[in-house]
Amino acid sequence: MFSLQKKIGIFLGATLLTASPAFAFDAGLIDSASFDYGTGAKVRLVRVGLQSDWDPRWRWLASNGRHLSGYWDVSAAYWRGTAHRGVRGDRQHIGVIGFTPVLRYGREDKLGWYVEGGIGANLLSELYDNYDNKLSTAFQFGDHVGIGYITQNKWDIGLKFQHYSNASIKRPNSGVNFAIISARYNF
Repeated sequence: MFSLQKKIGIFLGATLLTASPAFAFDAGLIDSASFDYGTGAKVRLVRVGLQSDWDPRWRWLASNGRHLSGYWDVSAAYWRGTAHRGVRGDRQHIGVIGFTPVLRYGREDKLGWYVEGGIGANLLSELYDNYDNKLSTAFQFGDHVGIGYITQNKWDIGLKFQHYSNASIKRPNSGVNFAIISARYNF
């Protein structure tokens, strides 16, 4: 049976992915949707997200048809650990909701190659304890760096390195790392 914390995480994630998009699509706030798959030490991740580009006036370092700007990312994820409490084969299932502001350096026409990085806030449905990695708080910072390419038909394919940690607010705090492939469609 799910714990209260897990139920709250599932409810918030479902609310995020159903109620918010309906309003945001009508209001024109959502610019893209994404699907990510990641892998780490004895843990896998799948994540869906919705993105909203920053105001077009928020641009820096513009030159040669490139600039620095960004977007807001709201996501819901599922982690599956395969060595819960250090026991190989013992599974741990965690829901994660997150909000991340992301800086992106790319072309003015939003096509071709880009680099990006972001630091956001995440809430886990339960404490992570997998393969001798432990997180002692449900709140975690999630930071990533990545590269990607946006095609003419609006698909954005990227690779990211993602790190979750509570910045040593409470120990233990071994952190969790993922290598992620991302597919995003721009509306």
